[in-house]
Amino acid sequence: MEIFKPLEIKGESEKPTTEATEKIKCLIIGSGPAGYTAAIYAARANLHPVIYTGMEMGGQLTTTTDVENFPGFPEGITGPELMENLRKQAERFGTDIRIGAATAVDFSQRPFKVIIDETKTILAETVIIATGATAKYLGIEAEKRYAGRGVSACATCDGYFYRGKDVAVVGGGDTAAEEATYLAGLCRKVYMIVRRNELRASKAMQQRVFNTPNIEILWEHQAIDLYGENGVEGVVLVKKKGTPEEEIVKISIDGFFLAIGHKPNSEIFSNYIETDPVGYIKTIPGTSKTNIPGIFVAGDVQDPHYRQAVTAAGSGCMAAIDAERFLAEQ
Repeated sequence: MEIFKPLEIKGESEKPTTEATEKIKCLIIGSGPAGYTAAIYAARANLHPVIYTGMEMGGQLTTTTDVENFPGFPEGITGPELMENLRKQAERFGTDIRIGAATAVDFSQRPFKVIIDETKTILAETVIIATGATAKYLGIEAEKRYAGRGVSACATCDGYFYRGKDVAVVGGGDTAAEEATYLAGLCRKVYMIVRRNELRASKAMQQRVFNTPNIEILWEHQAIDLYGENGVEGVVLVKKKGTPEEEIVKISIDGFFLAIGHKPNSEIFSNYIETDPVGYIKTIPGTSKTNIPGIFVAGDVQDPHYRQAVTAAGSGCMAAIDAERFLAEQ
């Protein structure tokens, strides 16, 4: 799901007509674990934060069933419940939570200008970007049908549920190789579904895959469907698509993991904020600070490596503290 629209630089006469202009001390864009945690800390620091939730209130965790690796919940908790708890905690300390999406920004000077839903202008002394990243999917209908029932885009998050079972990982890059080797330590069998006849992963990661006995690579295979009654029970593949040897193959599995990348939701900021080639926002190491003083970032939009709820929450804490200290120095 695309949450934020790409930035479009407009001439003075082409700027969107705004219905109102509001000045605030701390604006938080995004409502996942990073955004809500930033709000809790910012509110307790008397920054009177305002959150705009984006199109998906609560972020990616709202589409997750069981969360067993977030500290403090020994019996686990569902993703929607966890996000509802974080929302209530942020509100308890005075956070102003609003439905709406940032559609354009001007970070050329302070106060920073953010357009909400193409109509409302916010002038913010500080901005915390917590817009997250969106997992890339194959686009087959079955991915939606089995969401939370066997389909996952995070082996570290969900692999534990499949210990001792058979799973498949889609992809041939470093992420796929890493997730396959991680799952191999939990699962009985791991199939890597690779579209080409070679891996794109680094040589070191390839060697790890080749040296793991319970990983089987299905070369030149593409997933076209999933099947199962109450959850994923198998995947339908096309082998050597478009060649005379093309054939349909069915593999019995319990879990289907997508590892073809994530897309950080950073488009509208990219004219001002430094990003890596993929679009992840760069930070000054050890901080949440971006290349623009007063603009901070937290969560998956700046994290291509971990992408966990707990690391997102931790970075949200950092962003709020950095914002508070920045304002204190002004």
